Amino acid sequence: MSNDAPRSPLEEIYQEHRAALKGYISRRVRWQEEAEDILQDVFYRLARVDLVATPVEQISAWLYTTARNRIIDRARRRKEERLPARDDNETLEALAGILDEEDNSPLSALLKSLFWEELHRALEELPDGQRTVFELTEIDGFSFKELSASTGIPVNTLLSRKHHAVIFLRKRLQQLYREIAER
Repeated sequence: MSNDAPRSPLEEIYQEHRAALKGYISRRVRWQEEAEDILQDVFYRLARVDLVATPVEQISAWLYTTARNRIIDRARRRKEERLPARDDNETLEALAGILDEEDNSPLSALLKSLFWEELHRALEELPDGQRTVFELTEIDGFSFKELSASTGIPVNTLLSRKHHAVIFLRKRLQQLYREIAER
């Protein structure tokens, strides 16, 4: 197969704008993996546009506007997801206590079972990439370097995915902690 095959308009746009757009995004977000995620999202959204039926007059302006909107959306979502640090720590310590207890009483067994059921449900709600990274690092004990080597996904992207998974799981398991604490 030859590399001289004609490129699609989307591929040409990608090649022409990728580097500058990534630089623009990288200057506006904290983590490189987040910049990569936003860049991918922008081009994914472009791929969903039928450029023949709905031509984009100024592609560069469209790309930068979409990138800016994604950056704002992520910042807004991150702000909404933040829980007070005290609540996060209490939740994590309390739930870890449930799992680490050597107490084999019926109540302890019930709480452990409830925790694992809720964790499994919460993991099912995560996007595949986030769930896989979380499970492989936290449950199966793989390092990020090992995952990167076996999947070809950059370590920073894996770290970003796990970061998003942890935020989601903390928020999701916060309710379980409250229910247990009330009993």
